[in-house]
Amino acid sequence: MLKVKTADMKELFADAKNEIMDPYRRNSYFKKIKKFLEHLMCFLIIVGVSYVIVAPVIGMFVNSISSTKDAYDPMMFIFPKYPTLEKYSHVIMRMDYWKTIGRDLAYVAICTLIQLFVCSMVGYGFARFDFPFKKILFGCVVVMIVIPAHTIMLPLYITFRQFDPFGIFTKLTGEVVNLMGTPLPMVLLTVLGCGVRSGLYIYIFNQFFRGLPKEIEEAALVDGAGLWYTYFRIMLVNAMPSVITVTVFSVVWQFNDTFYANLFQIKDNIVISKKIATLASVIANQDKILEVPIQQLYIDAGIILIIVPIILIYVILQRRFIEGVERSGIVG
Repeated sequence: MLKVKTADMKELFADAKNEIMDPYRRNSYFKKIKKFLEHLMCFLIIVGVSYVIVAPVIGMFVNSISSTKDAYDPMMFIFPKYPTLEKYSHVIMRMDYWKTIGRDLAYVAICTLIQLFVCSMVGYGFARFDFPFKKILFGCVVVMIVIPAHTIMLPLYITFRQFDPFGIFTKLTGEVVNLMGTPLPMVLLTVLGCGVRSGLYIYIFNQFFRGLPKEIEEAALVDGAGLWYTYFRIMLVNAMPSVITVTVFSVVWQFNDTFYANLFQIKDNIVISKKIATLASVIANQDKILEVPIQQLYIDAGIILIIVPIILIYVILQRRFIEGVERSGIVG
């Protein structure tokens, strides 16, 4: 009799335990379903965005290795039937690719180094020093970010078409200097902190330096370090994530810039992106290829050749670039 009652009690306790645990199990089950749906939604969004970005590049690459037969073959889809690299070799010759890309990278490297030096110093000055009209000047930096460059293109053109600061050249030579057709206007703008996206770079450096503790500088000053030594050997080293971020942004935007290159009429043997605009006419005039679908294959090959250096730079600096975006003032 006692054994029967003990068994019944165990069953009652088991039933009560199951009734108590069922809500927790239900909640745990719903949490797993919710987590799965969240991951699935994130996956679908990432795949969708990646497709929108990567699909055109894949399409251009496929076209660049397609033959003339593939261009007129309605059955060709994704993979060409007769792949060839003839378009690349031809475009390299017509664009004078290696010399032009060398000049362009040298031009981009000079502008990038100047931007790093100037924008980091300006950002550090705004972050650490108090001086008259500081807020007004920083407001001008914000205006540089907000206002599009197209609104000041006419004053910029006139300034460098008739370059004569303070009338110096008129007094010395009797005439103004025309800087059109050379990269000097862009170099001068970059030196003065008004280059491509310089306002954004100043803001990035300013935000990052504001986040660094002032005790670092105070300790350096106590140890006898001067202002310039503290800046170059301590503060700039600690700001390396921002330096990497600005370097990648500057290289990409300078390399892809066509607005300032066209505005200042910089020669296309210096800015390779300008050669893409004339590649179709070069192919038509020199090679007598008048069919638009065939011309498009050559243009796609040229675009891929221009994209490759930027992809290589990003692959090399990818890890540091992501760390820099997380730690810099872009999201601050």
